[in-house]
Amino acid sequence: MSGILTGKKILVMGVANNRSIAWGCAQAMEKQGAEIIYTYQNERLKKFISKLVTDENRLIECDVSSDESIEQAFNTIESHFGKIDGIVHAIAFAKKEELGGSILNSTREGFSQALDVSAYSFLAVAKAGVKILNNPASLVTLTYMGSERALPNYNTMGIAKAALESSMRYLARDLGADGIRVNAISAGAMRTLAVSGIKGHADLLKISKSETVDGVNVTQEEVGNTCAFLMSDLASGVTGDVIFVDKGVHLR
Repeated sequence: MSGILTGKKILVMGVANNRSIAWGCAQAMEKQGAEIIYTYQNERLKKFISKLVTDENRLIECDVSSDESIEQAFNTIESHFGKIDGIVHAIAFAKKEELGGSILNSTREGFSQALDVSAYSFLAVAKAGVKILNNPASLVTLTYMGSERALPNYNTMGIAKAALESSMRYLARDLGADGIRVNAISAGAMRTLAVSGIKGHADLLKISKSETVDGVNVTQEEVGNTCAFLMSDLASGVTGDVIFVDKGVHLR
């Protein structure tokens, strides 16, 4: 049975384990017929994704803090797979010290690293990606409501996500002529490796659940399904948007 992504090749960046939102996106897109390619940061992290993806040819090393690594990764992808139809960017990082208490705990080094890995990397990936993207194609990045609200302990990551969302809008403007759509999914809080790094993350999950419209937190699968839609030709009129997939938490 064919799906809305049959015949499309999509790169997913940022799978850490089976609880990653990126993994949910990959699974949903694969169900819709997409051929998925994955990146991993280094050999240490490769062992985790290798447990999920047995085909080593689909695993490409890429450290987004290095332009050389990004260029090499996309050259490898092109040589192995040819042109691709989309990229899911699900990469963010901030030091633990940046994710607790007051924003005054932020340091110049920690702030710069968070902005580089969490926001600039999307621009860097797009720069390399345009060379091997088909027309039409789609880019999707993952963000969170802490970009526009001062949520407890999110701090520097909230600022980084705000920069990421702004980057998404500028990319949507400049890549539209090439048939490339660019959007962000603002996913609700769920139990992931990224969330566990935030001080008081258990309370964050409880609060998020209490503020959903149905009292149930959003799932990995629900976020993944939205990603599959944005990657498909059904979303040809959608670009430059932040799509909330959080069971209405952002309404409160």
